[in-house]
Amino acid sequence: MAKSNALRSDRPPQGLEVHRGSAAIPELDQLIHPRMRLGIISALAAADGPLTFNDLKDLLKTTDGNLSVHARKLEEAKYIACAKSFEGRMPKTEYTLTAAGRKAFDKYLDHMEAILQAAKR
Repeated sequence: MAKSNALRSDRPPQGLEVHRGSAAIPELDQLIHPRMRLGIISALAAADGPLTFNDLKDLLKTTDGNLSVHARKLEEAKYIACAKSFEGRMPKTEYTLTAAGRKAFDKYLDHMEAILQAAKR
């Protein structure tokens, strides 16, 4: 008899903390945590200004569709802003990190640091 995947989970429910020994490890922001979304947020956080769709696509070595899907999720969460314009007849899409995105990314980095510290014990 096969076990139901709906009852099995490798991670705690959203918002809970994982306890390792006496230290609580905060739950990571699952909106940022997937590799492509973390790449988008990291690139925008490190950039001096907006990055174009093609800049991000080249930097992250991904496809148009993959980048679009993940960027849209971040945009819906108000972590990034998207501005569309034209250069001549060519469409241009630029992304910037919002204040909410910066705050979420900083919190994510703090969580990662807590995990690293707990792992070193």
